[in-house]
Amino acid sequence: MTFRLLPSAFLVAFCTTTSVAFADSAPLTQPETAIETQTQAPEIDYLVKNAPSVALHGTPKYTEGFTHFDYTNPNAPKGGEVKLASFGSFDSLNPFILKGSSPSLSLIYQSLMHQGADEPFTMYGEIAQSITIPKDRSWVEFTLNPNAKWQDGVALTAEDVVFTFDILRAKGHPFYKSYYADVTSVTALDTHHVRFDFSVKHNHELPLIMAQLTILPKHYWEQHDFSKTTLEPPIGSGAYKIETVDPGRSISFKHVENWWAKDLPLNVGMYNFDKITFDYFRDAQVMLEAFKAGKYDFREESIAKNWATAYDIPAVKEGRIHKAEIPNANPQGMQAFVFNLRRPLFQDIHVRHALALMMDFEWMNKNLFYGQYKRTESYFSNSDLAATGAPSERELAYLTPFKEKLDPSVFEELKPLPKTSGTGQIRRQLREATALLKQAGWGQKDGVLTNAETGAPFTFEILLVQPSFERVTQAFIRNLERLGITVSLRIIDSAQYINRVADYDYDMIVGSFGQSVSPGNEQRDYWGSLAADRPGGRNLAGIKDPVIDTLITHIIHANSREDLVAATRALDRVLRSGWYMIPQWHVGTFRIAWWDKFGRPDKAPKYSIGFLTSWWVDPDKNTQLKR
Repeated sequence: MTFRLLPSAFLVAFCTTTSVAFADSAPLTQPETAIETQTQAPEIDYLVKNAPSVALHGTPKYTEGFTHFDYTNPNAPKGGEVKLASFGSFDSLNPFILKGSSPSLSLIYQSLMHQGADEPFTMYGEIAQSITIPKDRSWVEFTLNPNAKWQDGVALTAEDVVFTFDILRAKGHPFYKSYYADVTSVTALDTHHVRFDFSVKHNHELPLIMAQLTILPKHYWEQHDFSKTTLEPPIGSGAYKIETVDPGRSISFKHVENWWAKDLPLNVGMYNFDKITFDYFRDAQVMLEAFKAGKYDFREESIAKNWATAYDIPAVKEGRIHKAEIPNANPQGMQAFVFNLRRPLFQDIHVRHALALMMDFEWMNKNLFYGQYKRTESYFSNSDLAATGAPSERELAYLTPFKEKLDPSVFEELKPLPKTSGTGQIRRQLREATALLKQAGWGQKDGVLTNAETGAPFTFEILLVQPSFERVTQAFIRNLERLGITVSLRIIDSAQYINRVADYDYDMIVGSFGQSVSPGNEQRDYWGSLAADRPGGRNLAGIKDPVIDTLITHIIHANSREDLVAATRALDRVLRSGWYMIPQWHVGTFRIAWWDKFGRPDKAPKYSIGFLTSWWVDPDKNTQLKR
């Protein structure tokens, strides 16, 4: 999914002369003296008109008049406090700019529409009570809910939407300028109607992307410098407001009394906690021990060793702490060691392929992960978007025009990543890697991998932020050393890491590229050429390939789910053939643990845990719980 914005020079403030002010307005009455030859504006053919919801493909699951989402309990009790933990630190409460490190403030803000958690990509009205899209998708209009207001009581209007778009594009993170590049103007048609016009047609995702726009209060930010970091709590329109801030240590959110949107069907049974506090930890092991000691209430476990061994404690055996693995339908995307192609060392595909052979996943899974993980093969793993076997006819339709530019393997049966015995013996991989490196001009000299032309040794640095990744990375490094490669490992704090990654100041890092079930414009930010040199971007590898750019465009303009899947699989094949990353592993479940003080809906959302949105504090359990 994707976002895009424009500088203020391109923004249209008010549309007072247009013959069609907004989708459902009546035509202007012409005076009797009007020239008889004056033509009327052409009739608009609508995809949806003043609709309370819209789906990317197909129709929304919940029809007009629904009372609540299936994954909520409309009778959930309100109240109670929950304590959570976050890794790292923060020095700003402005998450919309490149400077500083900010906690998530999603609890205080709202977007124009709300994405359902049990559908691939469907938006339901919230700040905007309805949406209008023409069939050619050349623009989108939103009708704002007249009851919407900011947490200080000021009415939320179309002017706030225009201001948000303008300020993000002009002063926000560089990501926004790219994300909203296809938006030519945003117009406040009147107090409660706003329209976005696009430079392209038939981009199926773009109208829904604009529905995801987080809206900011104009009257607040006009009194503050948006380009600077701040620790002054901003105001939003969401269910929670910031109550207390201890910079770098903790932040607390308080439920807004008489929140304007509490009775909307999509919010019934949602946001049940009265207070939510996040404490920050700089050490992952200390954070785990704090949970077991009862210092916070809920934890999603990301480390296999912890899941297998760290919860063998009385509180779990006695049922005071619960553990669960909840299957999910989320594509797992790609987690990988990421080559920085901006470094000359990694610009040869033979080098990248050779190093990829040195990661012995089977040994890691057996000795480090307790057999819990699956090897990631695809950039869209755990989904029907992942390419398998030989290309289908639909995939070939996207790939064949570039046959002369693509590796022949793209058109063949996909080969799985090489597997080992799990014993640590990787002689075959060593032979293949040595041959590939020789093709790239590298050979061993006195046990050191050396460039035959320059005599320079093969050496690079792996940059990490989480110490828990050290043992995994060291196993990889030991195998690289068998090739004569010297690798240094550096672990730095989160603030330094964020800055270095934003400047692309690394040789190799561990990167994670999450995917939705409806990929689209965000693929430009992950792999697109224009994103490769943008500071703070998400094209961590620095990929620049016109073929990939074109395939991304096909994904964005897919006319059906079938076309979307085929174009995504075609992209997957091309990305995999480039060896831009060394795929790691994934698990298709949420691994969660929580103290026995909560209730949760009978049905979990398909694509999320739903803890902060749909769980609640059970008063009886909370009273009886002993820590």
